[in-house]
Amino acid sequence: MKISKELLKGTTGLVVLSVISEGDMYGYQITQTVKARSDSALVLNEGTLYPILHSFEKNGYLTSYKDGAEGGRERKYYKITAAGKLFLQTHLEEWSYFTSVVNKVLAGEN
Repeated sequence: MKISKELLKGTTGLVVLSVISEGDMYGYQITQTVKARSDSALVLNEGTLYPILHSFEKNGYLTSYKDGAEGGRERKYYKITAAGKLFLQTHLEEWSYFTSVVNKVLAGEN
């Protein structure tokens, strides 16, 4: 099932930050991890991913560094900061609350 852009818009950053919180990653690695974990329901393209990464870096939630990979190819890795971990925790709590409230409404619960 295709997920609408409206639903993705508010959650993509949370997904990206959550994946990076498990360990330093470079862009392609992030996209492949998200794709695999979502059974290909969430596919991030460069035009979506890199503005998120740059925004998080600008806000101090991520730092980046370059490192050589096999064959000498240099990649830019992203690492979550202490501020990023706090931001992630706060937004995970908010997401949990939001989804529980929406599910209650959709289920017709009071």
